[in-house]
Amino acid sequence: MELYARVRRAVLVEGRSEREVAREFGVARETVRKMLRHSVPPGYRRQQPVRRPRLGPWLGVIDAILEDDKSRPVKQRHTAKRIFDRLRTEYGFTGGYTIVKDYVRLYGQRRQEMFVPLTHAAGTAQADFGEALVVIAGVECTAHYLAIDLPQSDDIFVAAFPAETTEAFLEGHVQAFAYLGGVPVSLLYDNTKLAVARILGNGERQKTRAFSELQSHYLFAEKFGRPAKGNDKGNVEGLVGYARRNFLVPVPRMNSWEELNAYLREQCRQHRQHRVRGAQETIGERFERDRAALLPLPAAGLEACEKRTLRVSSTSLVRYRNNDYSVPTEYGHREVLVKGYVHEVVIACGSQVIARHQRSYQREDMVFDPLHYLALLEQKTRALDQAAPLAGWELPPGFAHLRRLLEARLQQGGKREYVQVLRLLETFSLAEVAPAVEEALRLGTISYDAVKHLLLCRIEQRPPRLDLENYPHLPLARVRTTQAAEYMALLEAVNP
Repeated sequence: MELYARVRRAVLVEGRSEREVAREFGVARETVRKMLRHSVPPGYRRQQPVRRPRLGPWLGVIDAILEDDKSRPVKQRHTAKRIFDRLRTEYGFTGGYTIVKDYVRLYGQRRQEMFVPLTHAAGTAQADFGEALVVIAGVECTAHYLAIDLPQSDDIFVAAFPAETTEAFLEGHVQAFAYLGGVPVSLLYDNTKLAVARILGNGERQKTRAFSELQSHYLFAEKFGRPAKGNDKGNVEGLVGYARRNFLVPVPRMNSWEELNAYLREQCRQHRQHRVRGAQETIGERFERDRAALLPLPAAGLEACEKRTLRVSSTSLVRYRNNDYSVPTEYGHREVLVKGYVHEVVIACGSQVIARHQRSYQREDMVFDPLHYLALLEQKTRALDQAAPLAGWELPPGFAHLRRLLEARLQQGGKREYVQVLRLLETFSLAEVAPAVEEALRLGTISYDAVKHLLLCRIEQRPPRLDLENYPHLPLARVRTTQAAEYMALLEAVNP
């Protein structure tokens, strides 16, 4: 640029000839003329399009390969090198690799999608799921977190769950609306199977029953992006990555999912203090415009669960999402309603809840409540030692001691009485039954009736009749130890 200015000054200011200046600076006279025509170097300007005489006959072949690649998996599309190899082996191409590579690059540039900057109305939102690694109660697992973004203010909400299921989808919305203090006017989704059962030929979506119930309860409008077009909801796509990088790095270690979600809510609150690029207000200040546009929350909350009608098996188990959950044996072979929540499975028959279990996210797991099988074990006592529902049931040591004494005294009948003692746990808590068992052992009253009597006396706060120390007005019975010789005296009395 310095040479450019000196040449122009020598001719235009000092009045020297083009020939003289060209000789002095060592440039061609035509170059001097070009310098005089432009105040700054104009750069290279191509007058005609690039000619590819060697590649020309094969351009149609290359275009067809690249066009066909659009319908193929991304990892199985042609590279420029692969196209070059095919041209040489299949079509007899004799040109070089560079012209093929340059053409493929330009082809991709010409067909890159362009986007229109968008503006977003207050009260609208976008939703999507993301995944990240977490440690819950010392166990490393994958968290599936629902992210909701309000593009007008850039306010956010994130909640994590053990799996991306219908009940997690519903529970995430319930928590999000409670956090926001209202319901967005509309929500934009991808075509997740949790919301869309099928895409019809005219582009309409057939929604799932659970999503229709969610929408009917909260009355928001739904929008769905184009299939495989994540840019249709670019704000929440960015939030999914932002939450993973900023909230979940390093890998969080929590005692429970509730603790993890409390941590995520706090991060969302702190996010409201930030300012986004080009904005004068904080996110929290901008959110007030969103808040004013939100729909009010309904008076009653939504029951965020998946409902299925299933049949109880002959082993008193109900199979829900590849896991088996027990119910009381009296409901065997009957139809029941299973409600799958994020952390709980509730089973009802008619209007009565018959079982509650902690939700299992294993595969082919069996979740038992030992109390469900005690009534059947009272009839089938021979199965007591091999009963899978009782395996791993942790009871105080006094129960095992009581069983040994009962079986020593009553043999097979002792097992039945022991099961009857266990059945007290159907009505009373372990904290109430265990002291009664210990007191029965101390008094030497080894029977179901004695344990039940002691239990009721403790609850009613009255002295048990089995302990005569509480009844000093009654005479104590003194029983002398019988000797074998005394039996001989009885025989002599009978046969003198």
